[in-house]
Amino acid sequence: MSEKKTNQLSVSEITAKYTYGTWRYQKNWTPLHVVDAEGCYFTDSSGKKYLDLSSQLMCVSLGHKNQAVIKAIEEQANKLAYAAPGFATEVRAELSKLLLEVLPKGLEKFYFSTSGTEANEAAIKIARMYTGKYKIISRYNSYHGSTAASIAATGDPRRWAVEPSGKIDGVIFAPECNCYRCPLNHSYPGCEIACVNYIEHMIKNESNVAAIILEPVVGTNGILIPPKEYMPRLRKICDDNNVLLIADEVMSGWGRTGKWFAVDHWNVQPDILTTAKGITSAYVPLGLTATTMKIADYFNDHYFAHGHTYEAHPLTLAPAIAAINELRNKKLIDRAVEMGDYLNKKLMALKTKHLSVGDVRGIGLFYAVELVKNQTTKEPFNTKEDKVSGKPLLVDKISAEMMKRGVYVQAWVSHFVIAPPLIITKEEIDFAVEKFDECLSIADDALDI
Repeated sequence: MSEKKTNQLSVSEITAKYTYGTWRYQKNWTPLHVVDAEGCYFTDSSGKKYLDLSSQLMCVSLGHKNQAVIKAIEEQANKLAYAAPGFATEVRAELSKLLLEVLPKGLEKFYFSTSGTEANEAAIKIARMYTGKYKIISRYNSYHGSTAASIAATGDPRRWAVEPSGKIDGVIFAPECNCYRCPLNHSYPGCEIACVNYIEHMIKNESNVAAIILEPVVGTNGILIPPKEYMPRLRKICDDNNVLLIADEVMSGWGRTGKWFAVDHWNVQPDILTTAKGITSAYVPLGLTATTMKIADYFNDHYFAHGHTYEAHPLTLAPAIAAINELRNKKLIDRAVEMGDYLNKKLMALKTKHLSVGDVRGIGLFYAVELVKNQTTKEPFNTKEDKVSGKPLLVDKISAEMMKRGVYVQAWVSHFVIAPPLIITKEEIDFAVEKFDECLSIADDALDI
């Protein structure tokens, strides 16, 4: 195409024509042209503002245009824009000291990357190198990333397209912990946490299990919160069977659940913790893989076979320091609890009003609203197969209507992920829930009654 014709295309048209839209069919993709963002809102090229009810991809936890984070990026760029991973930098040391204060106790050695996917990739490699074993247990209804090891450990349909050649071998899947749709057809609390006990059964009937990787609170796949006994029981199973526990806190970390990290709700210390997203409020790409010193000591006399050019990149580390200090100084983790309680009441009222709402579940400012054809049978409007086949999804239709009303919310198969910036106000929650209330009539009209 000539330069003249290219210049005649809009930003959205150029984006769709020359770049890939992720996790989607490319045909008819018309991405919205975003030109600005501030606080809990972003603005399109026509000047229309949208309340960001999902923090983009559940990551802009501090809201848009946080000046402390922006200033940290600017100052670091002027001071030292890049240094190879083999060098020590002031910002690397400063962030490391700060992480020791906020991470779960016992996590004392850090590997910095540029995404949650890479953080999980590193965690799996470290677990295999350290244990000398190769099998990884993951769970269905999980997402751990898009590269070879992380997609292999992903339980949702995003894994299907790369099988068998696009992922590593050695990952086996356990039942997820989902008390609304128990995969074992049990009911809590009388189930004795059968889903976690089954993991021990798997370990004892497999050989070479190096680690189990899980999201302590499952993110995209439905904000699945385990019962209080689950994580402590899993920690004991891992200890009893010499298996590492990897906590994927890419989405659930940094105050999202009302604690620094989701595992803090159950006082569980993982052997490895991975995180990203909210660590910089997504202003720059940063992933973190944190391990115990026991694991780290192994590599004093064994080769640490991992690394990349942008590991510990100074421009990614400085905004993390600023973001952590903002969470502290503005007491945003306590605020997540307060605003989460308010959001919970508003969403529960929607469940009472709309027969299409099967379940509302959440913790902190991390919620899912799941739609069903029938509240008794819990039959969803759409399935995972519908998602990958390109069939129109009801949740996408509702999400599009929400956008028309000025509210952006993430939808996945049969539920919505509501995870606004931690700075959201009650008035903004009221506005968003009001528009959600209006749009849920679309689901009510499609009920199987």
